[in-house]
Amino acid sequence: MTRIPTPNRVRGTQDIFGDEQRRFTHVIDSFERVRRLYCFGRVEVPVFEATEVFARSIGETTDVVSKEMYTFEDRGGDSITLRPEFTAGIARAFLTNGWRQHAPMKLATSGPVFRYERPQKGRFRQFHQIDAEVIGAAEPAADVELLVMADQLLRELGIEGVTLRLNTLGDAETRDAWRAALVAHFEAHREALSKESLDRLGKNPLRILDSKDEGDRAIAATAPDIDAYLTAEARGFFDAVTAGLDAAGVAWTRDARLVRGLDYYRHTAFEFTTDRLGAQGTVLAGGRYDGLIGWLGGPETPGVGWAAGVERLAMLVAEPEAERPTVAVIPLEPQFEPHATMLAANLRRQGLATHFDLRGNAKKRMQRADAAGSSHAVLVGPTIVLGGVTLKTFASGEQRNVSAADIAEAVL
Repeated sequence: MTRIPTPNRVRGTQDIFGDEQRRFTHVIDSFERVRRLYCFGRVEVPVFEATEVFARSIGETTDVVSKEMYTFEDRGGDSITLRPEFTAGIARAFLTNGWRQHAPMKLATSGPVFRYERPQKGRFRQFHQIDAEVIGAAEPAADVELLVMADQLLRELGIEGVTLRLNTLGDAETRDAWRAALVAHFEAHREALSKESLDRLGKNPLRILDSKDEGDRAIAATAPDIDAYLTAEARGFFDAVTAGLDAAGVAWTRDARLVRGLDYYRHTAFEFTTDRLGAQGTVLAGGRYDGLIGWLGGPETPGVGWAAGVERLAMLVAEPEAERPTVAVIPLEPQFEPHATMLAANLRRQGLATHFDLRGNAKKRMQRADAAGSSHAVLVGPTIVLGGVTLKTFASGEQRNVSAADIAEAVL
């Protein structure tokens, strides 16, 4: 008989289990708890969308759209893309479902996203994000709310050594004036720019400020700052955001080189960074995208949001304790197995974490229950016909007879 080869895991994917799974779940559980504290409603959006949703919102000149999206033609001939991020899908849902009547909306979600990147530590082709958005609020208070929420999440996860880097991209007038000044600056040095930055110069000059090329970085270091072009309105908006952060006790530092390349971004841009992940130090990032929904064909609607990679956050948290069962239900003989099964089901319905071994004699089941961390063993034997069991405390070895109906009270 020909041996069938074992299939390999697809490159850039992962199987999450054990310690990694506990960290992963801890991040998601903490996010859900903080989401509820800030009264953000949970929203679910499709794993795939029409390709134009992402091409128009993320930007056709970006690496995500031009190089990293998983795009395919379905059987109906439509171009479909696995989501590389959440914001575009949430904005599309806002338009499709007529949610404008509910604005401002505070929304949050989490789940897998997909990008065809070079796999490395903490970076996968299928990975997971948590995401929070405020749609329909033009006030700086929305930016503050999201930043304070993000800060609290990182604190609750126990992640230390994180810096909030903050910048303003100004309003449309500010951005247009700054963009023209940047183009003039980079045109004066075009002979020294990398090929990639030359390509960006005509399409997306702000992204040259993000270049990793050493020559580009030297030229970008002398580029004009946005502050010289801020309108009074834009400066007032940024001042309101920083004042709100100060009032909430959230530390921040100004980074005048932090940008978002697409024209629909306005005002606040931010990143929470750490030096514990090497060169890829961003753990949570976002900004205000007041022009996005208009770009998607809807009415002009303000928005601001952030996202974070679950795997990257999980790398920074301490390992949570493994989940321990409270009790283990153990039949002393095979004929008591149905009674033990019924008892385990009842205890779980009462909210007790209950270990129920699936094989072996009573002695082996007892050993595995102890190894699993159970605090008590419920021994089901002949007395069960009268409604009684033997309750053993593993720590002391004490055994006593109790009524099956009183187990929960006896162990809590």
